[in-house]
Amino acid sequence: MSYLETTAKFYTEVAETPQVGLCCVQSSPLQLPGLSVPNPMQEMNYGCGTTVHPAELINKPTVLYVGVGGGLEALQFAYYSRRVGGVIAVEPVKAMREAATRNLELAAQENPWFDPSFVEIREGDAFALPVPDASVDVVAQNCLFNIFEPEDLSKALKEAFRVLKPGGRLQMSDPIATRPIPAHLQEDERLRAMCLSGALTYEQYTQQIVDAGFGQVEIRARRPYRLLDRQTYQLEEDLLLESLDSVAFKVAIPEDGACIFTGKTAIYKGIEEIFDDSAGHILQRGVPAAVCDKTAANLARSSAGDVLVTDSTWHYVGGGCC
Repeated sequence: MSYLETTAKFYTEVAETPQVGLCCVQSSPLQLPGLSVPNPMQEMNYGCGTTVHPAELINKPTVLYVGVGGGLEALQFAYYSRRVGGVIAVEPVKAMREAATRNLELAAQENPWFDPSFVEIREGDAFALPVPDASVDVVAQNCLFNIFEPEDLSKALKEAFRVLKPGGRLQMSDPIATRPIPAHLQEDERLRAMCLSGALTYEQYTQQIVDAGFGQVEIRARRPYRLLDRQTYQLEEDLLLESLDSVAFKVAIPEDGACIFTGKTAIYKGIEEIFDDSAGHILQRGVPAAVCDKTAANLARSSAGDVLVTDSTWHYVGGGCC
């Protein structure tokens, strides 16, 4: 049985018998005015962080959600679109499609503004999304892509890139590993299905996104997710997994490399009123300016000590240098 077959079997089980606490469900889902989340949907909150970033949802975008789960984030996206077909949810597991459909019908009973037609659930998978090229504004997935082996992850990212309109956004939340996960855990198909052994390191994960063609990546949150302890997982030392929320934009990759924003700022501290690096970045003395990691490194090298570059905060919501 392949890891994808194991994953399908596992998620059939948790669709039919919800496992509260399977993923990052220690915290409540994003609270929105006038939104009531049915209890069965809450119990099937099998995500890791969130992909619902309100600043990205102006103008009622068409959202393609990959891996519908219990329907929670599809409902949250529909909160912003509020139109028929505003959210397309793609799910390969029949039992999960059926559970999400039931949960969305419950949501319609609890939310007068919501109609189940706002979310269209389609059979399909991340490797062959059932929509045309350049047809959606947002692709989102939560705690799914980390299950894939690297070659399949590359396929899924390129497929997301294909269906996005120019300038469109890939909104993801996945576990990452603070160091490479040992082979004996990577090869455990059930642990992989449980989002515990397929995670890449931050560097590997972001490079996969860039390799798929995305020219700008913004880190929205990075926080502890799970601890793989030595005794349970036969490790030489404990291994921390983190949850990473990101937004990647379908824009051209600059000649000098993609722009990745992790919350760094640059602060000019010289004697002049402004600092101009002759590369399109102008800093006002004493005022922090958000910069991508690439620009931060260039400024640190070229400013002769006149620019202070702060560390990554692992939180960024726009307004930067590029």
